[in-house]
Amino acid sequence: MMSDAPLALYIHIPFCRTRCRYCDFNTYAGSQGLVPAYCGALAQEARFWAAALGTPEVATIYFGGGTPSLLPVPEVQGLLGAVRDAFPVAPATEISLEANPGTVDEGYLAGLRAVGVNRLSLGVQSFQGRFLRLLGRGHSAAQAREAVAAARRAGGDNLGLDLIYGLPGQSLGDWRADLGAVLALGPEHLSLYALEVAEGTPLAADLAQGRLPAPDPDLAADMYLLAEESLAQAGYLHYELSNWARPGRECRHNLAYWRNGPYLGLGAGAHSWLGGMRFANVSRPEDYIRLAHALAEARPARPGAMAALLAVAPWVAERETISARLELVETVMMGLRLVAGLGLEAFRERFGVGVAAAFPGAVEELGAQGLLETAQGHLRLTPRGRLLGNQVFSRLLSSGL
Repeated sequence: MMSDAPLALYIHIPFCRTRCRYCDFNTYAGSQGLVPAYCGALAQEARFWAAALGTPEVATIYFGGGTPSLLPVPEVQGLLGAVRDAFPVAPATEISLEANPGTVDEGYLAGLRAVGVNRLSLGVQSFQGRFLRLLGRGHSAAQAREAVAAARRAGGDNLGLDLIYGLPGQSLGDWRADLGAVLALGPEHLSLYALEVAEGTPLAADLAQGRLPAPDPDLAADMYLLAEESLAQAGYLHYELSNWARPGRECRHNLAYWRNGPYLGLGAGAHSWLGGMRFANVSRPEDYIRLAHALAEARPARPGAMAALLAVAPWVAERETISARLELVETVMMGLRLVAGLGLEAFRERFGVGVAAAFPGAVEELGAQGLLETAQGHLRLTPRGRLLGNQVFSRLLSSGL
C-alpha cells in the first residue's frame, strides 16, 4: 500500500565545477555538458513516478547536489514545470535550492525567485581562507558575503547557510570567529556540521599520511556547545542536532526525513523511501540519462505494488524491503535527532506500541543515565545526550533489532 502522506521530492544535481577535498557525495566535475539531457531524464522520471504512484501531492521540493546553482534558470524553470505537470504541488510548497558562493549573482538569484524557488541554501563552510583551501572550496569569504547580499537584493527572505567545524588545525577561537561572521549576516537558517572524514577523499589521505593534524573530538564537542550558546543568544531555535532556525523557518523538507515520512528522489544516485521499500538510482549521470530516456516512449506504469513498479524502472540500482520493525526503529532514531524529540502519541498511533515497550529496558536505562528524558509528550535527548548521541542510538539498536 502507498502512503497518502504528501511527498518530499528531492532532485539530485550531480554536477560541480570542482570536487571538494572532503566530498564523497555522488558528484562529478567537468560534466556540465550533460545538463540538458540530464534535465530531460529528470522530467521523464517525474512523469513515470507520477503515473506509478497515482499522483500524490508534493509538499516540498529540494534541489541538492552537487551544485544545483550551476543549472541555468531556464533549466530550473523547466524542471519545476515538469514536476507541476506530473504532480499536484501544494500552493505553499517549500522549494529549496543549494548554491555555492561564487556561482550566483543577483540576476541569477532573482531569476530563481521568479520561477518559484523560495528557499536558498548556501554552502559557505568557513569564512577563513586557510580552511576554505583545506576543504577545497571554490570561493572566498568575500564571495560568500556577496552571495548573501545578492540574495537579499534579489528579494530572498528564506536563506540558510552551512558551516563545518572540527576541522584539522581549527581552534575554538577560529570557530568563534566563524560563528560571529555568520550571525552578522542574519540568515533565517543555519546548518552546522561536524567534519566527517570519508575514506577515499583527498582530505582523508592527508590525515592518514600526517600532512594534517587529526581532528580533536573533544574540541569539536566544545565547538558544538559554543554554537548552542551563541545561537540561542542570537534568537535561533535549535530544532535538530545540526540545525538552527528563526522561529517558523525550519527546513520543512528535511523535517520530512527526520519524521521518517515518504520521500522520492529523482536523478543519478538519488534515494527514496516509499511503499515499504527503500531504493536508489544508478550513480553515473550517463547511465541514468540512458536508462531514463529508454522509457520515454513507453506506456507509463499504473499504480501498483512498489516491488512491481521498481521492476520496470531500469534506472533503479538498489532496493530494500523495510520491515515494520525496521521502520519502527528508524522512526525512533530519526525522531530523536529533533531537539523537541519523538512524539509519543503519534508513535503509538503509527505502530500500535509505546516506545518503552518497543525497546525493552533501553529507554529506562538511558533515562537513568541522564541521556533521554520525557517532556511535553515527547521522548528526547537531554543536552548531555545530544553530545553522546551515538551511544544512545547504539544502545537502542541493540535492544530494538
